[in-house]
Amino acid sequence: MEDKKNNFKVRELAFDPAHPDPDQVQAAALSLADITGILEVHVTSTQSLRVHYELLEISLEQIETGLIDAGFHLSNKLMHKIKRALHYYTEEVERANQGCAKGNSNCTRKVFIEHYRHGQHGCRDHRPNHWRHYL
Repeated sequence: MEDKKNNFKVRELAFDPAHPDPDQVQAAALSLADITGILEVHVTSTQSLRVHYELLEISLEQIETGLIDAGFHLSNKLMHKIKRALHYYTEEVERANQGCAKGNSNCTRKVFIEHYRHGQHGCRDHRPNHWRHYL
């Protein structure tokens, strides 16, 4: 499931039921709640949760990598692996098309800075560098 407006994404994360902690989904939801770029986290079942996030701030690959590094076990069923790979690829392409390099966790500011730098406005000092020190 995906919301295409303004680069907000909604993804379902599936967890491995063989994890020793039966409440790993709830613990994962609590740990994701304070991450920059993640707007909402909803536990949808005992083995899955739904994450709403802004693509220019964070990607699904970064979210899932963080969860795995924190000790959570995501589902490794074939269907989940295929969906995961497809989401990773499409998000990487979307981010690259909007000026975000791979591995750059927060490129929104850079996109707006570049847009501002190339725009016509009165905030530019056209004097040479050596003249700017005298005023």
